[in-house]
Amino acid sequence: MAADAATRKAVDDLVYNEYGEDNPHDLAHYQSTETEHQEKAAEALNTALYEKMFAEQDTYRGWLLKQTPEEILHHTYEYTVREDILMSLENNSLNIEQVSALLASPIPLGDVFHEFEKRKLATWMRCWTVSLPEQTMWCSKNRKRSWSCCSLPVYPYPASYAHEHEELPEYRASHKANIACRDAIDTAIADNYSNNTLGHDAVKQVVEQFGYDRTVYVLANTVRQKDWDGRISHDNKSWAKTIPVYEDKDNWGSNRNNEFVVDQAHPGLMDLFTTQARREYLLTQPLAKEDIQHSGDDIWIKKMRNAF
Repeated sequence: MAADAATRKAVDDLVYNEYGEDNPHDLAHYQSTETEHQEKAAEALNTALYEKMFAEQDTYRGWLLKQTPEEILHHTYEYTVREDILMSLENNSLNIEQVSALLASPIPLGDVFHEFEKRKLATWMRCWTVSLPEQTMWCSKNRKRSWSCCSLPVYPYPASYAHEHEELPEYRASHKANIACRDAIDTAIADNYSNNTLGHDAVKQVVEQFGYDRTVYVLANTVRQKDWDGRISHDNKSWAKTIPVYEDKDNWGSNRNNEFVVDQAHPGLMDLFTTQARREYLLTQPLAKEDIQHSGDDIWIKKMRNAF
């Protein structure tokens, strides 16, 4: 039987006429029914695609966990983007034509990731604004990095909270900026370390791209995740606990915050960078009269709590 509403009504009209009755349903009834069938079909196909992509990511994760630490770090970016694609599909529906094309692929998640990679190269070569009016801008700023964060507030809440409050675009943009800031810190330490000394320009190099809020947020998260490491000072460990960093679990129970832990630089140098960043941030803050009576740590805790 033809699927269009007019044809189905015409057939039913003939059947009713055979029994001497009028068809009680008008064309709108058939059109409405057809729309419902299409919506249910699209929903079922989207669910099937999500399950297929989820299984594909599960297989990829299983393979990744068997690799060396260096190989895992090499694939961190790809894993993160694939997670973002899954999260996007969970909250957005494709039309039947789109979802059918992806279902025909043996690796739909991999195909979407590789297509994203092709398109991002063209996009990141120019400044562009994401859907946060006058707040989020990504720029091609210098030769060392293909892009840098010009102006973007830190989004401190986990993906589950962002999903519940319809703030996933803000979450994703901030998470990507955190990862980029992590890389910038590693690069700045490598660029400014010589003769057993970390130059003070290291912090400036990162802050100029990402600002103090994101820089200290990424550093606090790193120190918290490395609480077991004896090469990090107790002072910085105590400080990190004053910065709100919420646990952010993915579908497999892993903490997404691990994705922006500063891991390439030596922990001792990262600790020194953290100390410098804390001190230089405080130097930018005006002292209130009552602050003069308190220690540096007390002032830091007070100002950072106000900032977040």
